[in-house]
Amino acid sequence: MADLQGIVDDLSKLTVLEAADLAKMLEEKWGVSAAAAVAVAAARGAAAAAPAGEKTEFTVVLTAAGEKRIKVIKAVRALTCLGPK
Repeated sequence: MADLQGIVDDLSKLTVLEAADLAKMLEEKWGVSAAAAVAVAAARGAAAAAPAGEKTEFTVVLTAAGEKRIKVIKAVRALTCLGPK
């Protein structure tokens, strides 16, 4: 049996770019798409009413991305299924 807590700990240490790369690698290996899972989760989330006072929308502003800003923008787009505005 796999050490699930160890896997959780290792995944928690990943950067956003590393997590995006991991998602792509798993999609290729298993022949699945994370976008489909996001769509299903969004449909379930829309069906369930959010508790009063819980914030459901967020505004993200990239103020600095360093040398690899294009990779950061691509990672944000991949994770949110949205383009930057």
